[in-house]
Amino acid sequence: MFFERPDAGRKAVLLQVNFKSDFARKAMTDSADECGDLARTAGVDVAEIVTASRTAPHRRSYVGEGKLVELGSRLAAHGADLLVVNHELSATQQRNLEQALCCRVMTRTELILCIFAEHARSYEGQLQVELAQLKHAQTRLVRGWTHLDRQKGGINLRGVGETQLELDQRMLSERMKAVQKKLGVVERRRGQGRRQRRRSKVRTVSLVGYTNTGKSTLFNALTQAGVAVEDKLFATLDTTMRRLAIPGVGEVVLADTVGFISHLPHTLVEAFKATLEEVTGADLLLHVVDASDPDNHERIADVKDVLKEIGAETIPTLMVFNKIDALSTPGDCASDGGVWVSALRLSGLEDLVRAVGVEFGVTSPTEVLLPAEDGRTRAWLYDLGAVIAEQINEDGSVALTLRADAYLLERLSRLPKVLLQTVAGQPRIYP
Repeated sequence: MFFERPDAGRKAVLLQVNFKSDFARKAMTDSADECGDLARTAGVDVAEIVTASRTAPHRRSYVGEGKLVELGSRLAAHGADLLVVNHELSATQQRNLEQALCCRVMTRTELILCIFAEHARSYEGQLQVELAQLKHAQTRLVRGWTHLDRQKGGINLRGVGETQLELDQRMLSERMKAVQKKLGVVERRRGQGRRQRRRSKVRTVSLVGYTNTGKSTLFNALTQAGVAVEDKLFATLDTTMRRLAIPGVGEVVLADTVGFISHLPHTLVEAFKATLEEVTGADLLLHVVDASDPDNHERIADVKDVLKEIGAETIPTLMVFNKIDALSTPGDCASDGGVWVSALRLSGLEDLVRAVGVEFGVTSPTEVLLPAEDGRTRAWLYDLGAVIAEQINEDGSVALTLRADAYLLERLSRLPKVLLQTVAGQPRIYP
């Protein structure tokens, strides 16, 4: 973009450098495998994973001279013209690697940005991806063509003029300001929607979790939304919101959000601030976990780290273990304190909906006695899905057994001539 670079191809060698300070070799292997999945999602064929061990990164090229020679031979052997590095590189290190190997070098962050750019569909998502790309490009500026520098100033042609590097920086800053201004408009519109929901006392539930854990499949199963589903990392990028009926609570807003990943780049967190506010502003988080993933405990920890980074660690969270259809031996949900479902097989969804109601304070069954003429309240309670049982008395009054939260009970208490009591309590008559 701002300096000459080799063309990128579709066949790559992946470089994983293991440092002695790393605490777990298994975590290193998992990280390399995940980077390979990212590359395949971006349409890159990873021919080989090359590993290296170092005490610290090489200042100029991240790896030593011997490893550079090995990388050159492996690239030539596979006919690859792309090196994917599962680490962050400085602009100088990236440029030196490209010059030494005569091929394009792509970092983990750039790989994620490519995937995001491909999957962004909405206007907001495209703006957020562009902002993230611009922020990343700011860190990549190097003096790639100093021969384009202006040698003279403006007035009387004295002094050194604006260098090409300064010109690139100014162009980036101006474009970033324009994108941020457009995102500000979208963010204000999204904020208005959140304020309207709060005024209407409509609760929001956000699906969060590691990428490719089946959040969109679960979202479709609960709401019949028809969101595109793919077995790829970051298949969902744009936030989608639909209504979901919770018995005893009424309608809530369910939001499907972008998946998280370990070592999520800060530029993405900042660029997707408006979208992530749907998480930070939610009343309840459904943390979706791939139950068939043997490393799901590490994935859970990664998601919690991201939630802490965006300030959502204190929001009530319900664990949802998905993909139980892929388990050879189904687990015991009670042991993990969550709900076990299969969004693909539509299994366990009723348990999940009931669990959401419990999280919102749906109490033990409550009895309500309505006068014969109050058919409107009866119909309203049926619409909310709160009615468990009904009995019509001889005088025409209707006895309903409800599953309701505190807010619904409080609204019922305000209605005239309504008899309200818990199953074990004494009735109370509200005039």
